[in-house]
Amino acid sequence: MWQILRMTYDLLLALVGFAFATSVTPGPNNMMLLASGANFGFRRSVPHMLGISLGHALMVFLLGMGLVQVLTAVPQLNTALKLASVAYMLWLAWRIAHSAAPREGAVAGRPFTFLQAAAFQWVNPKAWAMALTAVTVYAGGQGFWAMLTVAAVFCAVNLPSVSVWTVAGRQLRRWLTSNRRLRVFNWTMAVLLVASLWPVLRA
Repeated sequence: MWQILRMTYDLLLALVGFAFATSVTPGPNNMMLLASGANFGFRRSVPHMLGISLGHALMVFLLGMGLVQVLTAVPQLNTALKLASVAYMLWLAWRIAHSAAPREGAVAGRPFTFLQAAAFQWVNPKAWAMALTAVTVYAGGQGFWAMLTVAAVFCAVNLPSVSVWTVAGRQLRRWLTSNRRLRVFNWTMAVLLVASLWPVLRA
């Protein structure tokens, strides 16, 4: 009994470490939160952060409960998801790059909503990789409660991890006081967002 509990405890620690490492490192979500924090501040970016954390947790849960088998059985769905990911990420990059044109102050003057951020997880290549690894490595075939636990751990770890990027963006606002600096920053974030598509394009 003790050995089983010890194995479970060790697996949980490993899951927490994996969730933290994958959540806090650069990726589409964090690039967008960095830009959101810089353009809109922390408070207005809270729905975006919550949408990422809860939306990704739901993705993990649904994949673990059988959706991953559907994707495996229908390869065409993977192709469709890749195409949707590329198209949507390119549109988001354009939106970020033009989110603070000097002549208009703020063309796209609204941060992501909760639902937009949650839906974005389904076209986010990094979110897919994180979810699929969590499902197969940490809860493969273990059933409802195992998947619920994995999803809950990811949500709990993800929210403070991604918040770091929003705070960093908020701090950058002190430096981004001129339209020129803000334009350069937004274009840089757009380029980094497009660069994050590389794992999808080479797969």
